[in-house]
Amino acid sequence: MKIKLRIKVLMLVMAFPILLMAQQETKVVGEILDVYGKPISAVNISVFGAGGVSVSDSTGKYQFTIKGDTIVRLIFSHIVFKTDTQYIAPKGTQINLNIDLEDKVEELAGVTIKDKVRHTTGVIKVNPKLAKTMPSTSGGIEDIIKTLPGVNPANEMSSQYSVRGGNFDENLVYVNDIQVYRPFLVRSGQQEGLSFINPDMVNSVTFSAGGFEAKYGDKLSSVLDITYRKPIKFSATASASLLGVTGHFEGRTKNKKMTYQVGIRQKSNAYLLNSLDTKGEYKPSFIDAQTFLTYKFNPKFEVNVLANYSRNNYNIIPETRESDFGTINQALRLTIYFDGKEVDRFETYMAAVSNIYKPNDYTTLKLIVSGFRTFETETYDIIGQYWLDEVEANPNADDFGDKKFNLGTGGFLTHARNYLDATIANVSHRGTHERNNHRLTWGLKYQMEEINDEISEWEYIDSADYSLPISHSGDFEISRSLRATAYLKTNRYTAFVQNINTLGKDSNYFVNYGVRLNYWDYSKQTLVSPRVSFSFEPKWEKDFLFRLASGFYYQPPFYRELRNFEGELNEDIKAQQSIHFVAGTDYNFTAWDRPFKFVAEAYYKAYDDLIPYEVDNVRIRYYAKNNARGYAAGMDFRINGEFVKGVESWASMSIMKTMEDIKDDFYYEYFNASGEKIGYTTYDNIATDSTIHFPGAIPRLTDQRVNFSIVFQDYLPKWPKFKMQMKMVFGTGLPFGPPSLDRYKDTLRIAPYRRVDIGFSYTVLEEERKKKETGIARHFKSVWISAEVFNLLKIKNVISYIWVKDVYGGQYAVPNSLTSRLINLKLIVGI
Repeated sequence: MKIKLRIKVLMLVMAFPILLMAQQETKVVGEILDVYGKPISAVNISVFGAGGVSVSDSTGKYQFTIKGDTIVRLIFSHIVFKTDTQYIAPKGTQINLNIDLEDKVEELAGVTIKDKVRHTTGVIKVNPKLAKTMPSTSGGIEDIIKTLPGVNPANEMSSQYSVRGGNFDENLVYVNDIQVYRPFLVRSGQQEGLSFINPDMVNSVTFSAGGFEAKYGDKLSSVLDITYRKPIKFSATASASLLGVTGHFEGRTKNKKMTYQVGIRQKSNAYLLNSLDTKGEYKPSFIDAQTFLTYKFNPKFEVNVLANYSRNNYNIIPETRESDFGTINQALRLTIYFDGKEVDRFETYMAAVSNIYKPNDYTTLKLIVSGFRTFETETYDIIGQYWLDEVEANPNADDFGDKKFNLGTGGFLTHARNYLDATIANVSHRGTHERNNHRLTWGLKYQMEEINDEISEWEYIDSADYSLPISHSGDFEISRSLRATAYLKTNRYTAFVQNINTLGKDSNYFVNYGVRLNYWDYSKQTLVSPRVSFSFEPKWEKDFLFRLASGFYYQPPFYRELRNFEGELNEDIKAQQSIHFVAGTDYNFTAWDRPFKFVAEAYYKAYDDLIPYEVDNVRIRYYAKNNARGYAAGMDFRINGEFVKGVESWASMSIMKTMEDIKDDFYYEYFNASGEKIGYTTYDNIATDSTIHFPGAIPRLTDQRVNFSIVFQDYLPKWPKFKMQMKMVFGTGLPFGPPSLDRYKDTLRIAPYRRVDIGFSYTVLEEERKKKETGIARHFKSVWISAEVFNLLKIKNVISYIWVKDVYGGQYAVPNSLTSRLINLKLIVGI
């Protein structure tokens, strides 16, 4: 018995330190901030397998105690921030653990998250990660924007888009409060290259199709607002496809004062261009390097730097073109043989420094200095000989598809030596004061613009054995000639103030009101633009929100609006103006136990002092006169949500009509002596009898009456690593007309735009995997491969037309088609 007692006492003595250690307490304290250094309240802190232990307070601070000495897995979770996991080893002393949480951008925008922006403006939030997974010829954020309601999706080769009846020049793009510009001389999507926005660096994307806030600049149509990410840890990505390669890395220093992002992209769309009707030697090369740096000197002062270099080279030696067109009754074929080449170069530099000062918890002050520099060259000498033939259209004939007879032959010679360099420099101040139920925002900006432009281009057409235009004097004439030089240096001054206010007993009324001021010393015009929006969220069982917005929107001319078809600058040009009226509703609901959102908006825009223009691909040529008025009216609808659990899909539909009335346009319909109609002219000096006509309102060149788009994602339920992404767009035809300066003739319609792109992907390594990899796989955070099919249905969409004549004087519009069906392979690796 004594021996057994001694053994028990000895075991108790040996176990006492272990029991004592098991009961020791470790205190864990810390602060939780977002990527901008602001405290986050209501963060849930829990121990894996044991439940919640604490919640952060209004200052982001938290504390709790744990017992024991085993390693503990802590989980920090919040409804609008990404969940973070940390491991600690308790030792009976205090542990200080500060956490930075990233925005949870993968949540359905506006479905589970509500904020003041959602209540006061009709913005759409977009998940930027979709730019990597969605099948796309450009791989940019703009391809997502083109699937949103009110956006014209008529050219997959370009990142440009038109919104609710506006043109490409009427859209604002901001990156971190800095306005982004694009090259001036780009004529087609083939030349365009990479857009400014690097998807690898993006944190958030918001888009407004109209009725936007006073803080946004002076354009008529839309705002795309991009915020670049402030990383909290090191990561890197690289991708490669048949269209190019990208590389990106980001991180934060150990002292958490500095963050950095660097992205490099290279693109060559020769693979796409080889599917066009025009065959030849394509040598496009597009390179882009970009960085975003932040440095926090102290909790109150921070400096951000955004810099970009872009070089787009577009070289082509065209060889042949064969285009089939016409009708079942008359099938036609245009064959062209080329000689010559085109060499274009667009080189741009951009840099911006943002100084951010926060004197207290309620106020943020910014001083932003930025500059944009572009050097652009467009040179070509191309000669072509063409044959216009009728083709056998009877499928039962032995020579079906062969040429029956020739309708005409001709040639052309085009020449250009165009050079442009431009500098845009500005300094601005922006401030925000947020307290109680108010969010006051204000801003001042000065901008200098200096542009040098040299234009020398001409075109000679020899159609059906005649030089066009026909010279009755016997002199040699060319169809189009432009030689001009221009130098412009101007200054712009802008200011705005706006306030977001929450009203009502239940804080369910929201009003956003503000005003913009703009002065441009070239036109000596002062503009005042008041804007207001009001929204109401009734306390119903179902989650509805109703919104109204209105305002005056002015667009002072930029360089291209000033220059007419002869290359002359109009010194009397004024700002185009529009009044927006927007009414909309949001409905958040649950179906199949998954979140959905339905948005509907109706709008009317009244235009005045419009500057008419012509469009060729993506080049806009202005008449440089404020001699038109018009309107745009329509309705937009969008439903988005988890049609498949865990992934977002959406469908958008728009119905729109936009018209313009050029105030001083007219034409004469004239007749011969027998009373037979001969034709039309804009002057009354050749007809014995004529009647004057005033065309009145005609469709604007962006008048796309209906467009519809679907973005759908799916995966195999038993093997979710296999995913499918599909994008489908449809848009009715846009107006066009014969080559002339008579806008009233542009009432024909391009064929509807129809396109389906589909992608199939497989996740080789998941970012959040359960087991630790060995071998080479341990060096990668994620690996993702995909196969994409562009233009799945192989529809020959049309972007524009060239015009030729036959021997009988008939004129034919020959379509310039976009890309055909292609397969793209892509690999994305994360480190």
